[in-house]
Amino acid sequence: MSRLVLVLLVIDAALLAVLELFFLPLRVAGTIPFPVTALVAALTTPLLVRLAGRLVAPRAAFAPLVVWVLVVVIVGLFGPGGDLVLLQDWRALLLIAGGALPAAMSLGGVLALPSKRGAAGRG
Repeated sequence: MSRLVLVLLVIDAALLAVLELFFLPLRVAGTIPFPVTALVAALTTPLLVRLAGRLVAPRAAFAPLVVWVLVVVIVGLFGPGGDLVLLQDWRALLLIAGGALPAAMSLGGVLALPSKRGAAGRG
């Protein structure tokens, strides 16, 4: 059951990465850049990392982050039809930093917690 949960979390991370890439060029009133997907990445990627650490195992918490980064890089640079999907401006940096940095901090928090299995075996 835990492997199925991990697979679902990884698929969710991949789908979110693709959607965040495709909606990154969003503009308000046709002129003002509105990178709302960077905020979505900053909220959802750490959540997926914490869920993987809590529901599967602390060692599995890295999987959603790794998949998210790989999908952003691969689809962003070698997108459908060879198109460059990842914008070459500040919005791309905001998306990558907004998704990867909070998720990496969550990963550190998950890995720093004592394992339930290890604590149960000691007492």
